[in-house]
Order: sequence, then structure tokens, then C-alpha cells
Amino acid sequence: MRILVLHRIPDSFVHYADNVDHDAHEVTYVSEPARKHTLPEGVPARRLERPGDGDTAAEVLEAVAGLPTPDVVVALSEFDLLPAAQVREALGVPGDHVADVLPARDKVMMKTAVAKAGLRVPRFLPLPVALAEGAAAVPWHGRTILKPLAGATSEGVARFATVDEALEAARRAEPALATDDFEIEEFIDGELLHIDGLMMSGKPAGVLASRYMGSGLSYAEGNPLGSVQTDTEPDLVDWVARCLNAIGIDDCPFHLEAFDTPEGPVFLEVGARFGGADVVDCFELATGVRLPSAHLRLLIHDFGGIPAARTPEPHQRYGWFTVPGHTLGSTHCRITGEQPFRDDPLVVRWVQREAEEPISRTVSYADSDIPLAGVVGPATEPELRRFLTDLLATVRVEPAAR
Repeated sequence: MRILVLHRIPDSFVHYADNVDHDAHEVTYVSEPARKHTLPEGVPARRLERPGDGDTAAEVLEAVAGLPTPDVVVALSEFDLLPAAQVREALGVPGDHVADVLPARDKVMMKTAVAKAGLRVPRFLPLPVALAEGAAAVPWHGRTILKPLAGATSEGVARFATVDEALEAARRAEPALATDDFEIEEFIDGELLHIDGLMMSGKPAGVLASRYMGSGLSYAEGNPLGSVQTDTEPDLVDWVARCLNAIGIDDCPFHLEAFDTPEGPVFLEVGARFGGADVVDCFELATGVRLPSAHLRLLIHDFGGIPAARTPEPHQRYGWFTVPGHTLGSTHCRITGEQPFRDDPLVVRWVQREAEEPISRTVSYADSDIPLAGVVGPATEPELRRFLTDLLATVRVEPAAR
């Protein structure tokens, strides 16, 4: 089989050599120059470069021009799912095409599909419709979220006290918003969950719920974020499957976010890919399944190589935390108050920037970009929540001159 990989996720995360027989298959990786060092080593494969500063699909197609048509196109990053669909269409390769991918990328399309299945979603409108018809035509009046249709890491997301404030901000935005690429939605009160797992042939093959401590939007604003695994009831698994079936997510990992309200879960959004931050490691520690590796095997149709997910006992839960630095206004930081926590037996992994190591000035969940991150467990949910609450309240991150 000829396998074309749109490479973005490091081999250390995916474990390509463990999941693809490079001797039995003809594997071609297309990578940006800055990511070449994260390709798998010691395996026979064709390694091609693309510039990385233009349209991804166009660059990939140019890189592979003249090569035999692949049998499979692999993309694991959220940012490559749509380009991979475009490459499949251009080359006539089976798999998800653009129409299959869009419902899991476009937040209006996904909420529309879930609502049509009879499941609750926040009320929403495409931004051009709301701007044209005015606040009086919007079916809610209170707190409102303005967000990109296909955004990630909560970039470009903003919250407002009223619909009027959100629309006025959109009108006055500098630089001007590409309004066709945005929506508004009502703010929902409720604890935020993320639910992760695998869909195989349209059925959930492993589902695990976690409760956020903070939110993606709060993290984008500069506040710490984390989550702790919680009970995953059968009713929640059924509800998740109905959401994913409505959107058309059949054979891949998923990372779904929902509000836990007294009336039941409210769908927020979903990605047809594994979650960011340290969701993958926590999921593997609890269930024995590494989602990026499973995603790769699903794409090359090796379902038999995916282990069955185990169900963790209540005392075998895990959690993760991230402390951002992109709002510090500095490329370096100083961390204080962390010492009592980093040596605690609950800590599985602790990643901390040293004084001379730079941090990212843009939103990132990568351990290598931020001041502090880690994984904790195994323990009960209350024990993990207490530990992370104390940690995030105590640790201080300040800008530092180099």
C-alpha cells in the first residue's frame, strides 16, 4: 500500500514505526523544513519538503507531483484534516473528502447537525445573519460568545455581556473581521466537560469524560487550565454517539466539549481528532489506548492493531494542567511557589521552563511552549481536583528579563 502522510505531529507523539510497517508499505512523508527533525528515524520512507508558508494542500500536491497515486492519505493534526481532504479529491484517493470533513470543522454546520438530531446546543447564528438582521432578531439577549467557525485553541473567541455588545464589537473590529468566518452563540451556564475516545464504524469503542478546571477561553486570556477524569455514565456515552453520528464522525478519535447542566448535557463543539494539551497521555494512562496511534491505524485500515480500551477504576483517574505565558509580554518567565508540588507522589510528569528557556508569545498548549505543565495521578477525582486547585492557586508565573 502507498501511504502519503501530511506530517505535522511529531513521531514522539504518534509512534509511526510502531504502527506502520514501513517495509511492507511505501510511505511518503511531506513535512515543513522546521518539522523535519520530528519525522520518524530508522525506517525506510520517502521524505519530501514543502515550504510551509502557503496553502497546505497546494504545497503537498506540488511536492508529490509525478509520484504514483497513494492508496491512503494520512493527516492527524486538526490543521491538516481539510487539506488532506482536498488532496484526496485532487488525486482521486478514497477517504474523507471536503464535504465529509466540513461538518467537524465548521461550528455552525456541526451545531446545526446536532440540533437536527434532537439534541440541545447553544442557540447561535452566523455572524453575517446577526449583523444584517440586528440584535432584535437574535433569539437570546444575555451573555454572548463571538467565535471563528473553524478556530482552534480559542483564538479569536470573545465574550460579551449582551448580544448588542457582541455585534458592536464585530462591527468595530480592527482589523475588520471576515464576518463569513464567524458566528455568535449564547453563553451557557454549566460545568464544561471534554469527552474523548474513538469511533470505529460509527460506534464508540472507548469513551472517557473529564471535567475542566477553567476553560479554553479563559486560558486564551492568560489563566491556567486543566482537567480531571470523571465518571463516564452509559447515558453520556449514548448521547456522545448520537452527536457524532449526526455530524458523520465514523472512524477516528474525537474530542467533544459539552456543558453539564441540570437538564442534561449541552453540545458545544467537537473535533474529529485527539485532544490537545496532555489529554492524550491521560487517556492512555487510564485506558491503555494511545489516540494518535489509534488514529493512524484507523486511517490505514488496521483496526486489529488497536487495543480494547479498559475502564479505569475510581481511584485510577488522571488529570493534567497547563499554565500559559503568552499574555506575559515577555519571551522569558520566572516561576515561584511550585516546589512543594513538583515532588508530590501524585505527579506523573512535570515540565517547567528554566529561566534561560524561551516561552511562546502566541496561544499554545504544547509543553515545550509554556511556562509549566504536567500530568497527575492515579487517584480519585476529588483528590486530583484538590491537588490541582491548590497548585494553580499557589504557583506564580511572572515575566522576566533575559
